[in-house]
Amino acid sequence: MTSNLKQFEAWFITGSQHLYGEETLRQVAEHSQQIAKALNDSPQIPVKIVFKPTVKTHEEIYAICQEANTAENCIGVIAWMHTFSPAKMWIGGLKVLQKPLLHLHTQFNRDIPWSTMDMDFMNLNQSAHGDREFGFMVSRMRINRKVVAGHWEDSEVRESVNTWLRAAAGWNDMQGAKYARFGDNMRNVAVTEGDKVEAELKFGFSVNTYGIGDLVQVINQTTDSEIDTLVKEYADSYVMAQTLLKGGAQHSSLREAAKIEIGLRNFLENGNFKGFSDTFEDLHGMAQLPGLAVQRLMADGYGFAGEGDWKTAVLVRTMKVMGTGLPGANAFMEDYTYNFTPGNSFVLGSHMLEVDAALAKGPVKCEIHPLGIGGKADPVRLIFDAENGPALNASIVDMGNRFRMLVNVVDGVDSKEELPKLPVARVLWKPQPDMKTGCAAWIYAGGAHHTCYSQNLTAEHLTDFADIAGIEYVGIDKETKLNQFRNELKWNEVYYQINKH
Repeated sequence: MTSNLKQFEAWFITGSQHLYGEETLRQVAEHSQQIAKALNDSPQIPVKIVFKPTVKTHEEIYAICQEANTAENCIGVIAWMHTFSPAKMWIGGLKVLQKPLLHLHTQFNRDIPWSTMDMDFMNLNQSAHGDREFGFMVSRMRINRKVVAGHWEDSEVRESVNTWLRAAAGWNDMQGAKYARFGDNMRNVAVTEGDKVEAELKFGFSVNTYGIGDLVQVINQTTDSEIDTLVKEYADSYVMAQTLLKGGAQHSSLREAAKIEIGLRNFLENGNFKGFSDTFEDLHGMAQLPGLAVQRLMADGYGFAGEGDWKTAVLVRTMKVMGTGLPGANAFMEDYTYNFTPGNSFVLGSHMLEVDAALAKGPVKCEIHPLGIGGKADPVRLIFDAENGPALNASIVDMGNRFRMLVNVVDGVDSKEELPKLPVARVLWKPQPDMKTGCAAWIYAGGAHHTCYSQNLTAEHLTDFADIAGIEYVGIDKETKLNQFRNELKWNEVYYQINKH
């Protein structure tokens, strides 16, 4: 996965018309170039902003939208109407546009030039009603887009554009992406199931199942020298349990974990996969569950979820892309158990073996312990406590007639207790608005027990992504009132029964 998003582009397209004459159009172009350059140079903007010539006719608009569709590095279009741009001209282009759309409702000048303003100025600077004309047409066509209003030099405006660009980058990463399932989902589990055909139609990624034997064959091709190199990397990177070190009683288990990682990584790289899932019920031919391997692959940008949960695996990868370059991480997570102490209620999140150490604060331990399920040898895993601070949990569930994005804003907290008999990676958080309301709202919304836990994304990122994807968004935060929340779920149900496209 790329370490920065500057390889991607968002096209800055300004609308006008021939009515105003060449001098006005020259100024429109100059102003547009200045805004595009300022956004591109801003440290708040994660992708390259590319100025495109002013569009003034049906033909020009249609051509630029078609060009955007086929431009490999273009992840979205930012539209702005400097002057009045009659919106019937935009119908053809908007009908064919397949890239995400942001409508920047701004104007070149921040302040009204009271003493010098004349009709020439008024003819040039017409965003206040030019953008309304454009906005009507986009709404009339029922096209999802983000509207950002305010002056283009405003830090809050740029941050909102930044948020949308990250969502668009996540969407772009989904298009044509391949995900592998090793075995099926955990038997009789409901929420990890879903319609993979509908998912490919809706989101653009494909999910296919591969036999464990196919993976084991690749694992068994690993050489001793490859294992030696990786085992040394483990020793240099983590606080190793003495029994795992060379000469230790369980060093062979560490070598087996390395062998699994090398084989799994080779399988994913050779197949050009962006993520994967497995299940402890279907690992025939493997000596131990792939804990350490999964944790390290997630840290390198792969999406993952356990028990065959392909939807969460895709979401983890997508949120990793969206958070590129931001402090903090995005990782596969599960609400494991609760602390209901009055005045100090919180969730303990974990997942047996597979939590990304990119979440960690302080040293990360590499240890081996019994697991109790799966019927395999004791697995090697990384153990740590997660960094505290603002965070969220996100889940995508298949509601039968639609996909629902569910997000709970949470507050990560530090652990004041040890877990001497539970050697797992762990994350503690307090759901907003409070424990009881947050948990009840999640249950009412049908949220999954698997999530992506994010330390660097906000609800706005995921709202923008849901809008781009055309899926339902349901949020739980400090403003949530349970009765109102339940009513919103009912209203949404009616909307999606009526609006089935």
